[in-house]
Amino acid sequence: MTKREKWVAGARPRTLPAAVVPVVVGTAVAAAVGHVIWWRSALALVVSLSLQVGVNYANDYSDGIRGTDTSRVGPVRLVAGALAEPSSVKRAAWLSFGIAALAGLALALVTSPWLLLVGALSVAAAWFYTGGPRPYGYVGFGELFVFVFFGLVAVAGTAYVSLDRVPNLAILAAIPVGLLSVSLLVVNNLRDIPSDAESGKRTLAVRLGAGGTRILYVACLIAAFGAAMAIAAEHRLALLVLASAVLAVRPVRIVLSGATGGSLIPVLEMTGRLVLVFGVLLAAGIAW
Repeated sequence: MTKREKWVAGARPRTLPAAVVPVVVGTAVAAAVGHVIWWRSALALVVSLSLQVGVNYANDYSDGIRGTDTSRVGPVRLVAGALAEPSSVKRAAWLSFGIAALAGLALALVTSPWLLLVGALSVAAAWFYTGGPRPYGYVGFGELFVFVFFGLVAVAGTAYVSLDRVPNLAILAAIPVGLLSVSLLVVNNLRDIPSDAESGKRTLAVRLGAGGTRILYVACLIAAFGAAMAIAAEHRLALLVLASAVLAVRPVRIVLSGATGGSLIPVLEMTGRLVLVFGVLLAAGIAW
């Protein structure tokens, strides 16, 4: 791998749909109930993508210096794999957070100073997921963080910057988006149960065990489609998301088959593809 390829891999591009979809859906909500200010949505996308990349680098750094990534299967780890200096990965994380902060500041200046607080909480949540003396990701609260910040906050925040308010539709639309984002983390942690348990990292997957985590993965997908059906009661074209159900069949089969370790790596990519297609279809259904 070239130096550039290492850093791109370290950013974990397979997780980026979790950053794109909330902004797409939040923009669709704004279009459905009012109007879209496109440059603000573009800045919201910069914030979301920068936070996602930042948290990926931050996790790489924090897990790497703790030694919890040493025997893990999966995407490239820059620190644990000795592919980059820990200090460089830490700087990359804070550079990403800085870009998110600048874009967020611009949005706060034209909307509400409350966005500064939301932004600060988002960055803090991203860093302390695996960073700091008592990372909450190590005690099973990672899924809650993802649902709140890459579901509720991202969708509602994107709608807000165009509308100057948060309509009920934004909260409802954030639920399936958050659940699908959680499913990405669930399958990632399912793969890492052995190494996480060995290193003392008590993720929700470690606490539930492999069987419970497999059920949780499927439940997230089912609940996401169920929430979309609730939206279809007012926005009939939200039924378009049913077309993405075909993309859920294979990853669900693999997860329920008892696959472990490296066999679960393709499931992360498949789930990311499902998140992206589901989100685009949901956005189209809401906006039309």
